[in-house]
Amino acid sequence: QAIQAINGYTNMTAEEFTNMIFQKIDVNNDGELTLEEFITGVERDEDLMELITKSFDLSNVLKVIQNG
Repeated sequence: QAIQAINGYTNMTAEEFTNMIFQKIDVNNDGELTLEEFITGVERDEDLMELITKSFDLSNVLKVIQNG
């Protein structure tokens, strides 16, 4: 939820967000993500890649802290 809020993805619950991730990248539909599935899935989905990249970019966190 914190990552979503920092990056502006507050229009869905954490559960909805997690379900969306699994639908996009759990290719064998076993309800689990291997590291390989995760990496491959993120590389193939531009929106997900952007979200993950922003999640590791702490500049948004610094902006929130600076702005109070």
